[in-house]
Amino acid sequence: MLQQTPVARVLPAHAAWLERWPAPAALAAATPADAVRQWDRLGYPRRAVRLHSAARLIVDRHDGLVPDSAEQLRALPGVGAYTAAAVASFAYGKRHAVLDTNVRRVLARLVSGLDRPGPTVSAAERTLAESLLPVDGRKAARWSVALMELGALVCTATRPHCAECPLAAQCTWLARGCPAGTTRRLAAGYEGSDRQCRGRLLAALRDADGPVAAGVLAGAWHDSGQRARSLAALIADGLVTRCADGAVALPGDGP
Repeated sequence: MLQQTPVARVLPAHAAWLERWPAPAALAAATPADAVRQWDRLGYPRRAVRLHSAARLIVDRHDGLVPDSAEQLRALPGVGAYTAAAVASFAYGKRHAVLDTNVRRVLARLVSGLDRPGPTVSAAERTLAESLLPVDGRKAARWSVALMELGALVCTATRPHCAECPLAAQCTWLARGCPAGTTRRLAAGYEGSDRQCRGRLLAALRDADGPVAAGVLAGAWHDSGQRARSLAALIADGLVTRCADGAVALPGDGP
């Protein structure tokens, strides 16, 4: 839920989700459509479908308990290296480097002297992070949380509070005079984008009680070409299913 979504928006959605489905078995008993509707407007709704699929696998393969092995966690739909390491570390006290955006930025500045890390986690970056972890798994988890908080509150992406940083004396980037990084790529606009179109189509399907004729979606978005392209993308992502009669529905809502 937190992927590119502010904590303030996630907190009530997270609480409502756990109230409805407090354990994997409860979610597995629901339909993917239920998950998408509960996800509502958090964004990246394919995560809701993958979470539902993961719940079913947890029930089928792990007796309804979230596995504590990073390898087993990565075998679940939608779980990558970061999420697997975070769950194994924070929930089970396993010794893993948890490399979110904040941790990567702190280590890039502290050790490598760079304003920000590269776009993807490199092998060298992961090796560095693992070399700094305390040996004890629980302490390693606290270390990762501490780096996350430092990056979120002090060593921020813009206007870092170096005078307040407890690691300022050891910071290579600060010692080098805080050299600027490369220009950030501007994010694509949302208004009028395919992402906005997909959101409108999903909203129309969430509001429906079941399958709707494809033509009904014309009222959700004006551009027919963009609408068709976005609908095809939703079907490819598993967020929408096409019924035999040509109608479309959320997965699990169809006949």
